[in-house]
Amino acid sequence: MGTMLEFKDVNFFYQTKKAEIHALKDLNFEVDEEEFASIVGPSGCGKTTILSLIAGLLEKSSGKILLCEKEIEKNDSRIGYMFQRDHLFEWRNIWQNVTLGIELSKPKNADEKKEFAKELLKKYDLYEFISTKPRSLSGGMRQRVALIRTLVMEPALLLLDEPFSALDFQTRLKVCDDVHEIIKSEKKTAILVTHDISEALSMSDKVIVLSSRPASVKHVEKLKLNGETPLKRREDTNFGALFDLIWKKLTNEETNK
Repeated sequence: MGTMLEFKDVNFFYQTKKAEIHALKDLNFEVDEEEFASIVGPSGCGKTTILSLIAGLLEKSSGKILLCEKEIEKNDSRIGYMFQRDHLFEWRNIWQNVTLGIELSKPKNADEKKEFAKELLKKYDLYEFISTKPRSLSGGMRQRVALIRTLVMEPALLLLDEPFSALDFQTRLKVCDDVHEIIKSEKKTAILVTHDISEALSMSDKVIVLSSRPASVKHVEKLKLNGETPLKRREDTNFGALFDLIWKKLTNEETNK
C-alpha cells in the first residue's frame, strides 16, 4: 500500500491583533493507505489546525500537503471530517441525518449512495432506528450515526477531531471499539487528534508526537500491539511502556527507550 497523505515542510502563520504567530514549523509526516494514525501534542500546539489544513478549511503558509499525490484543495471532497460533537440535527430523523450530504451535494449517483447508506446502517445495527430522532439514541449510537453520515460520501481520508471527548469514560471505551471496527472494516485511512495518550495507542497503527508551538514532528512511533479491538490492545504487556515513552516525549523528559 502506498502513501495516502504527505506533509512536506509545511508552515502555517496566523495574525493576531498584537503579532504574527508561527503555529506550524517545517512539518513533515506521512500516513499510508488504510493506516490509522493519531496525532498527540501539548495543548495549543496546533493539532486541530493540522486537520483544518488537511480538510482545506485553512490555507498553509508554505510547503505542500498531498493527498494521493495531489495537492489538497479548498473544502476537498476527498476528506471526511468527524468533529468533537456529533452535530446531528435534532429535527431530522436518523435517515435524514445520514443522507444529508447526498441531499446537499446532489451527486449523479445519489441513488447508489442511498443504497450504500442503507447497507452501512444495517451492517452496524442502526437500520431499525432510521425513523428515530437523535435525542432518542445513546451517545455511542449518535457517534456511529455521525461516522456513517461521513462514510456515505465515500471520502478517501477520515479526520477525527477528538470525537469521543464529550462521552463518559465507559461509553468512550465502547465507542472507540465501535468506531475502530467500522473504519478498519471499511478499509479507510484515518487521522485522530486526541489529548488522550491511551486512546491514541489503543486505536492507532502509528502515533505522531508534536512539539510545542511552533509545532514540528518530534517523534513517530509505529505500533504492533496485540488485540483485535482498542480495549483488548490496552491489555498488551507493552502498553504501559509505550504510554511512558509517549508521555516522556510530550513532557521533554529524557528516555533511553
